[in-house]
Amino acid sequence: AEFIAQGISNMMWAFATVNKSHPVLFEAMGDQIVAFEHLNGFLPQNLSNTVWAYATAGTPQPKLFEKVANHIVESDSLDQFQPQ
Repeated sequence: AEFIAQGISNMMWAFATVNKSHPVLFEAMGDQIVAFEHLNGFLPQNLSNTVWAYATAGTPQPKLFEKVANHIVESDSLDQFQPQ
């Protein structure tokens, strides 16, 4: 699952970095992440890159943000996030 998480994260980050918004892709990938049973395969960097990409691309995905926030709170993993 880590490869899938990193691949999703990297792809969404890349689109946002080059200012390329593709609403259909962002919606499909966001829906896929929300559909995952859990986000344990996502490292803190994967989660950070993913939500950064959505925020930067201006693609609203409130369910994705809620799922990521709930995962961080429930896993008590906030201390694993490093500033960059």
